[in-house]
Amino acid sequence: MTILETAGPVAEPENGTDALTLGRQVRERRIALGLTLEQLAAAVDRAPSQLSAIENGKREPRLPLLRALAAALGVTVDELLADEAPNERAALEISVERAQRGAVFRSLGIQPVRVSKATSDETLRAILGLHQEVERLHSERAATPEEARRANTELRAEMRVAGNYYPDLEKASSQLLDSVGYSGGPVSQQMISSVAEKLGFQLHYVSNVPHSTRSVIDRRNGRIYLSSNLPSRDARAPILRALASVVCGHEEPKNYADFLRQRVEANYLAGAVLLPEEASVDVLQEAKKQRRISMEDLRDAFGVSYEMAAHRFTNLATERLGLEVHFMKAHESGTLIKAYENDGVRFPSDALGNFEGAMVCRNWTARTIFSQPDRFNPWYQYTDMASGGTYWCTSRVEKAKEGLYSVSVGVRFEDVKWFRGRETPHRSQSFCPDDRCCRRASDELTRKWQAAAWPEAATPTSLLAALPTGTFPGVDSHEVYEFLETQERLSLESLRATPVADRI
Repeated sequence: MTILETAGPVAEPENGTDALTLGRQVRERRIALGLTLEQLAAAVDRAPSQLSAIENGKREPRLPLLRALAAALGVTVDELLADEAPNERAALEISVERAQRGAVFRSLGIQPVRVSKATSDETLRAILGLHQEVERLHSERAATPEEARRANTELRAEMRVAGNYYPDLEKASSQLLDSVGYSGGPVSQQMISSVAEKLGFQLHYVSNVPHSTRSVIDRRNGRIYLSSNLPSRDARAPILRALASVVCGHEEPKNYADFLRQRVEANYLAGAVLLPEEASVDVLQEAKKQRRISMEDLRDAFGVSYEMAAHRFTNLATERLGLEVHFMKAHESGTLIKAYENDGVRFPSDALGNFEGAMVCRNWTARTIFSQPDRFNPWYQYTDMASGGTYWCTSRVEKAKEGLYSVSVGVRFEDVKWFRGRETPHRSQSFCPDDRCCRRASDELTRKWQAAAWPEAATPTSLLAALPTGTFPGVDSHEVYEFLETQERLSLESLRATPVADRI
């Protein structure tokens, strides 16, 4: 502990003896000697009130006073500064006092309980138990929609400043590939399995992975559990996202912002391993030289999904190709699911600047593609924006359990010269956020149907649902722990049933 040169209110330090522990050391040694507070105060030439504040952990003594107290109590300064409480009762009192001084307790607006000799151990344990439960609920409470959106908006702003490029994650992914002898081309499933083994994990494909998870890591036994229903070509990304927690040194997220950041890092690492930086840049630079950059070619070169190829392109476009771009994923209903930009395009947003959940203009490429009969070839389109400038986009429709969605990548008009599909004749205009652009019906239709139409809204259940709770939002911890317990028991039973000779 750092000894202050002036006495004053003390904040709880991160390490070492705190004022509460020091105060209890002084009190217990005084009582053991049979001294009253007034007698000890007189021995060190201080007022009893000042000594009481020290014993209660509200003030920390200056070094000269600390030496005087040690001499009066017949101990050394080091003994007074011991990290541990002098006895079990004192430790319990310290825990309760510390809890009542914490931010969570203060936020409840409840008057602290005065801890005295008359307060029973059972009462102190009950107070401490209640506080621990409140803290647990506090740490697991759902973020409000405003908190989640604010965290998301702040994270996206950081990504924009960084050009969506993270050197540390690029370096980490390169080291993983080097460790298994990657020499070029698509990264195979076997190579990803070797990466897992290098990090000390075995892959187990099971049919009963908890429904709220994509994968589960058992750090105790060095296992990664994945669903046996995953096609082998799709197993690589889930494995890498699971390993990201190990590679990136992730700890339990403290809040929703931490959770979002860890998810972004996991997705980034998976993309950086499956589309290695230097190999991907070689493909893209050659395509740029030929003025034929294409998400489809990048996808096919590394055997990944179109969405992952589009994501990876945004990682590398600004830093390695000198291109500012935007990316968007939109549901067939028109709802924006994901978005990123550093090229100045103005996505629809709410008052906090959050894009997700906003409605995309019907005239944007991400929406017009849904009306195209040809779903095999990419859809290219120029869009003249009322907010300024013309943007070109390439888009594809993909299918998920939630329905159809489009994945689009776009650039400003001056950068379209580097892309395949720039010759497209398709062009539209967008005047959004003016609702006359695509959200308001014509005056004629409005007059005819406004009084007669009474639609029932197909409200998504997620609209009214609370944000998921828990350390890992949306994950059922009870289900996960039961799953791991079952898997460990089955593993031990299997081991016992195996003859000793076969184990060698």
